[in-house]
Amino acid sequence: MRYFGLDILTVANELTEAYVEIFTAPPWEHRNAEATRAAFLERLEADAHRPGFRAVLAMSDDGAVDGFGTGWTTQAPFRTDRAYGKVASRLGAERVSELLVGAFEVDELGVRSHARSTGLGRLLLSALTATAPGGRAWLLAWEQAHDTLAFYRRIGWQEPDPLPGSETDIVVFLSPSWPCNSSRGL
Repeated sequence: MRYFGLDILTVANELTEAYVEIFTAPPWEHRNAEATRAAFLERLEADAHRPGFRAVLAMSDDGAVDGFGTGWTTQAPFRTDRAYGKVASRLGAERVSELLVGAFEVDELGVRSHARSTGLGRLLLSALTATAPGGRAWLLAWEQAHDTLAFYRRIGWQEPDPLPGSETDIVVFLSPSWPCNSSRGL
């Protein structure tokens, strides 16, 4: 495992190759590889400057990225770009503030197909969230990524209940080390 902060940009090309391979395969096969590459590189440049940013990469002997995780500390005010509006709709502003602001947000987690079913995803996620403020980490996942949802549930990540009538195409998860172990209904 290699840990990074802003210096993640020194391996941006290797990381991007892994990202594109993972996030243009099923269930994301509808994504264009070149557009995905450009968008991820642009986001990575900005994300690396976020407060609390950190990344962890598993590298093969030939220098390729086998798996990775990135994240940062969620700041107030809660963002509205990307899928954040759906998170706010799903949980409500009060619970977003209570549960997510100040917690470590896992933004990306990916493992290349040849390295899956080896425990690498669990190791990356554990390494990435090991220093989460007060043990509080969260992430969101697309509801159509069934294997991904099953993985998070299997390793103990918990889903706070959505507000009635506020279901979206994303699922929010709280880490197993969350201070209030019973996140249901929060």
